Amino acid sequence: MIERFEITILLDFYGDLLTEKQREIMEMYFNDDLSLAEISENNNTSRQAIHDIIKRCQKSLLDYEGKLGLMKANNDMKAKKKELFNKIESLNDMIDDSELRNKIEEIKSDINDLF
Repeated sequence: MIERFEITILLDFYGDLLTEKQREIMEMYFNDDLSLAEISENNNTSRQAIHDIIKRCQKSLLDYEGKLGLMKANNDMKAKKKELFNKIESLNDMIDDSELRNKIEEIKSDINDLF
C-alpha cells in the first residue's frame, strides 16, 4: 500500500499535471483529511466516484514519478546537501584561521541557496 505521506509529496510535485477537479479532490483527501463521504457530499457525486478518482490519480502520480523522478531527484539533492555540510563542518573543525572559517560559512550559505 502506498503511504499517504508519499502521495502528499507527489501531489506537491505533480499536482499541476492533474485536472483542477482531480487536484481539488486529492487535496481534500490527502491534505485536508476529509473522508470520501465528505468529499462526495461537497462535490455532489457518489462516494464510489470519489474513490475511483483518488485511485486513478494515485496511479497517475506514481507514473509521473516513475517517468520524471522529481521526488527522487529532490531527495538525492537533500542527501548530497547534508553530505556536503558534514564535510564542510569537519573541515571547519580543523581550521583555526577566522578568515578561512568565514569563507567556509560563505560556502555553506552558497550551497544552501542552491538547494
